[in-house]
Amino acid sequence: MNVKGMAIVLAVILSATIVQAFPMFRSGRCLCIGPGLKAVKVADIKKASIIYPSNSCDKIEIIITLKAHKGQQCLNPRSKQAGLIIKQVKRKNSLKH
Repeated sequence: MNVKGMAIVLAVILSATIVQAFPMFRSGRCLCIGPGLKAVKVADIKKASIIYPSNSCDKIEIIITLKAHKGQQCLNPRSKQAGLIIKQVKRKNSLKH
């Protein structure tokens, strides 16, 4: 590889490293935008998914799938209903093990 090609490869690697270090990209992969709903009617809930913090999103997310093809909603993880759902999922998972 010639010097020009080596310089281009080095520039690409360096720019990728710099872009990854920007704080705005660090937590930009969360599925829920904003705080989320405080509560959802229990009768409308088909499924609840809990997504724990990871490298791509630094907050806990609770995604509620609604019945009758009404889509999905994000639930505020600090709400009372979210706390109950988290406890219920943890209890259910501990019974499996």
